[in-house]
Amino acid sequence: MKARDIMTTKVVTVNPQTPVRDVAALMIQKHISGVPVLSDSGALVGLISEGDLLRRPEIGTEKHRRRWLSFFTRVDEQAREFAKSHALRAADVMTKQVVHVAEDTSLGDVVEMMEKHNVKRLPVLADGKLVGIVSRRDMLRALAWQAAPMPPPPEGDAAIRAIMNDVLKNEEWAMSAIVNVIVSEGVVHLWGVIDSDDQRRALRVAAENIPGVSAVEDHLTFSLPT
Repeated sequence: MKARDIMTTKVVTVNPQTPVRDVAALMIQKHISGVPVLSDSGALVGLISEGDLLRRPEIGTEKHRRRWLSFFTRVDEQAREFAKSHALRAADVMTKQVVHVAEDTSLGDVVEMMEKHNVKRLPVLADGKLVGIVSRRDMLRALAWQAAPMPPPPEGDAAIRAIMNDVLKNEEWAMSAIVNVIVSEGVVHLWGVIDSDDQRRALRVAAENIPGVSAVEDHLTFSLPT
């Protein structure tokens, strides 16, 4: 799937001159946690998120440094903090270096960019113009609505065992485990030695994902006392 397949196309936007209070009210009204800022020509020039509006003197959350700490803080950093927390217009609050994606960016790459830049939403651009926005919530909708159809069940217990053994052979997290897989009437029995509860959980999940598995019985033990 691509960004175009799940992005929100009716994007709520503001312009650089929009008052900060109006931006906050709009976000509440529209139930959104971030809003792109567009210039008069429609170019994306910034993005405002909830985090950009947390430090405000109006609500008593402005950052106050102890005087002695101020000596260790650069003057330009202090000036930026003051300007952002006291700003009246979107232009002075927004994040200007906006990470964005194209319409044909794969969802895998979208997620990697969100994780790399620690953001919850990414504007989608086409020919330099904003055409949508993709958020973590859109990812959840895709998971809920576009779940991949399950492949046909393997033919018998032997096929299930072969698939599980492939997991043990090919997944790095499983290679340190010493596991024997026995399948009886669709029930997967896991016997052997593992290193951690995380490994135990991953083995159970792997078995549960195999079509035709009706249950998983865990007989695993730890290699060392935990």
